[in-house]
Amino acid sequence: MAATMLSSAGGLLAMLNEAHPSLKLHALSNLNNLVDNFWPEISTSVPVIESLYEDEEFDQHQRQLAALLVSKVFYYLSELNDALSYALGASSLFDVSEDSDYVHTLLAKAIDEYASLKTKAAESNAESAKVDPRLEAIVERMLDKCIADGKYPQAMGIAIECRRLDKLEEAITTSDNVQGTLSYCINVSHSFVNLREYRHKVLRLLVQVYQKLSSPDYLSICQCLMFLDEPEAVAIILEKLLRSENKDEALLALQIAFDLVENECQAFLLNVRDRLSIPKTQPSEPVQPGSVEPDASQNENPTAPEDVQMTDRSTASNLSVRELNPSEVIYAERLTKIKGILSGETSIQLTLQFLYSHNKSDLLILKTIKQSVEMRNSVCHSATIYANAIMHAGTTVDTFLRENLDWLSRATNWAKFSATAGLGVIHRGHLQQGRSLMAPYLPQGGAGGGGGSPYSEGGALYALGLIHANHGEGIKQFLRDSLRSTNVEVIQHGACLGLGLAALGTADKDIYDDIKNVLYTDSAVAGEAAGISMGLLMVGTASEKASEMLTYAHETQHEKIIRGLALGIALTVYGREEEADTLIEQMTRDQDPILRYGGMYALALAYRGTANNKAIRQLLHFAVSDVSDDVRRTAVLALGFVLYSEPEQTPRIVSLLSESYNPHVRYGAALAVGISCAGTGLSEAISLLEPLMSDVVDFVRQGALIAMAMVMVQISEASDSRVRTFRRQLEKIILDKHEDTMSKMGAILASGILDAGGRNVTIRLLSKTKHDKVTAVVGLAVFSQFWYWYPLIYFISLSFSPTAFIGLNYDLKVPRFEFLSHAKPSLFEYPKPTTAPTTTSTVKLPTAVLSTSAKAKTRAKKEADQKANAEKASSGAESSSVGQNGVKGKSSSERDGDSMQVDGPTEKKSEPEPSYEILTNPARVVPAQQKFIKFLEESRYVPVKLASSGFVLLRDLRPTEPEVLSLTDTPATAASAAGGAATGQQGSASAMAIDEEPQPPQPFEYSS
Repeated sequence: MAATMLSSAGGLLAMLNEAHPSLKLHALSNLNNLVDNFWPEISTSVPVIESLYEDEEFDQHQRQLAALLVSKVFYYLSELNDALSYALGASSLFDVSEDSDYVHTLLAKAIDEYASLKTKAAESNAESAKVDPRLEAIVERMLDKCIADGKYPQAMGIAIECRRLDKLEEAITTSDNVQGTLSYCINVSHSFVNLREYRHKVLRLLVQVYQKLSSPDYLSICQCLMFLDEPEAVAIILEKLLRSENKDEALLALQIAFDLVENECQAFLLNVRDRLSIPKTQPSEPVQPGSVEPDASQNENPTAPEDVQMTDRSTASNLSVRELNPSEVIYAERLTKIKGILSGETSIQLTLQFLYSHNKSDLLILKTIKQSVEMRNSVCHSATIYANAIMHAGTTVDTFLRENLDWLSRATNWAKFSATAGLGVIHRGHLQQGRSLMAPYLPQGGAGGGGGSPYSEGGALYALGLIHANHGEGIKQFLRDSLRSTNVEVIQHGACLGLGLAALGTADKDIYDDIKNVLYTDSAVAGEAAGISMGLLMVGTASEKASEMLTYAHETQHEKIIRGLALGIALTVYGREEEADTLIEQMTRDQDPILRYGGMYALALAYRGTANNKAIRQLLHFAVSDVSDDVRRTAVLALGFVLYSEPEQTPRIVSLLSESYNPHVRYGAALAVGISCAGTGLSEAISLLEPLMSDVVDFVRQGALIAMAMVMVQISEASDSRVRTFRRQLEKIILDKHEDTMSKMGAILASGILDAGGRNVTIRLLSKTKHDKVTAVVGLAVFSQFWYWYPLIYFISLSFSPTAFIGLNYDLKVPRFEFLSHAKPSLFEYPKPTTAPTTTSTVKLPTAVLSTSAKAKTRAKKEADQKANAEKASSGAESSSVGQNGVKGKSSSERDGDSMQVDGPTEKKSEPEPSYEILTNPARVVPAQQKFIKFLEESRYVPVKLASSGFVLLRDLRPTEPEVLSLTDTPATAASAAGGAATGQQGSASAMAIDEEPQPPQPFEYSS
């Protein structure tokens, strides 16, 4: 009590000069308690207290007490470095468990200090870095306290930041929910570990911890192994699950395969597929379980795997000399399934069926665009063709093209190239029929007798690449032959782009040489495509090929070739983070602005989705300081790629740039938001883009319109009313005869993107497991080059992800069952189909109204007779309105009132909307809807793992009952003739998919 009454610490400070040690100890103890209130006074005596700390004759405890007191004074003086230094001297008296601002601040400072020392040591490869042991002791005490208190997330965060993997493992293994802790740890390592090499160390540790568990989470292990690029380990796990007698484990293997395919890393998946062992054969006499025939696999014919895959149970039992165990028969059957999944064919086929059967694209929008575009304006004419392709991407529905053959035929030169290539987007994924679809247009050497025009031939080769993007095993050879057998630069251009797409990321040396030969002809048109194609082929390899490309870029005189190579070089360092720094430095310091522009893309792609501060700082620096507008625009745009894993940050970071005086910077800001916030419907992103849509500069408006469509794709009007406003604005711009071409083109493309893929796809750059989708990121990077070359617009189709829930049974068929979306249906419904222009509807409306009002009249009379006295006034009002209707027809408000009184069904509109919706497998489930998806309790099927979108493997709880399969229309029959946009011959199957809405009836008179 006496201590609180003190008004000065002077007496205690005087005691510090006393000779007797116990007096000094008394003074130090009390000053420590009073320092919070009297630190200004105590600060004048800091030299005295410091001398007590340094006096070696003094008792250890007293010295530590002096250090703690000095530390607290320095803390209040905001000298944190000195405060920490003395806190270390206080040793155990610095209590890490004390709940005070002083302790919290210094602990944070200690952890930062320790982490930076360990990071510097790791970067310089000096493992035995000089770290103050006292500092290490404080950090360890902090970690031990977190673990003891059960604060595992904090312990893991500190351990990861301080590079203490031993403590990280301890925190994970001692936690009460190891699986949950591990998945938290994976998220942390992706979000906060900046260095790629260290992230790999963390993930490797997590894999080890996972594998020690009694029931390992194989889904997460395989995802980690994919990050670590270890196909061998993934193949071992998949094979173990496939060979299991437990059917659920086989289902899990198939689910893992689908999840890995979602990450779109073709080279890795094919590597896993090829490492799965073939089923073992045996001599006629039975082999003991567990024993392996030594040379069986070596003596086999190389074609054996396919033979074995085709073997079913009946033929297996009939094999005489060499036959399969029953268990091997089952394994062979499962192996066939998983190989189909890993090659991507199964998911592509199912996606194709889904997009075809659920297609809701609105042809009236395209019709309106076509009618409003003047034929003289070739840019808008081409934009309409692009919009149609994007709108029908992957649906195989080319009705619009077939209905407008005359209009299409007016396309010349590169417009013809684009029109033909558009078929590739529409039929994307049609791997089996791709070649026959494009046959009418392919070069002379190809099937179908050739299309005549080099532009349509080049476009057809590009289309084949788009159809087989990232899955080009079946078409690569044909494209190579086409490339070798022509000297026409337009055809070379198409063949190069097609080859790059088909062989994306495979780093095939032979294909690289073929494309390099085209580059060295020094043709501007073919060379540009060759440069991009080399990058697509070598994506993420960071090989010495990049320096070869850079050397040629310095030698050639053609800007087009330099630009193609600049983007190509950027693609080679995709995802390499700090490994790419040397090349980035070289490119960003180049005197040629086009190569500096490539350097911006290199930064964007090397640090894609990492939100790396260093990369962001570099890009912002170039955005405001480079002398070239192209470089500045691209630097801002590149921020979108670096930040797509944290979309909510992008509008904040580019908000000032979006108000720049330089229109190129504003355009870059718009596209950066479009890329990183694509498909999120993020309110801040929409608010930032709104003013840019009415910018004074035409190309800024174009960029803002395209970006807005990317942000709003799959967002319904009920969840954000601005979607309706935006659709109206697009229509207004398209119909406005005085609108300039650039804005009009932006609005036409935006209309296509907004309704992409039959309104069943979104733009997604990250998979559910936070793995970046290589094809999607690369697709958007090349798409953003359309500023210079419009045909590259089609690359946006690579970033489309179907918003589908597709439940699959053990046979990879789609069973019919229902599940719940626990949200109002209007939040996630398809956009309403547009209606025909008002001139036609005004003619029809009066006749339709008269037929209902005749009923209304008789019903009103009956009611009037029954309730003559009670409701005289109301019936009088009603009859007057009916009478008015008889003479002239009514105003819309009166008509609404009448129908509310008369028609039973309309009364339902006043009922509240249901709070849930029952969906049937397969169903459209948009990203925002995923958290509302639930399985019904009495459902026959349950998922192998909790999932709310994508391909979901289902366990059948009632396997004895017959299954009802969902009828998914296969587009094969409809599309087989669709090579057909040239001849106009095709069945009406695909037209039916679009025109599901019945036509309104003809006007008629109704008499009772």
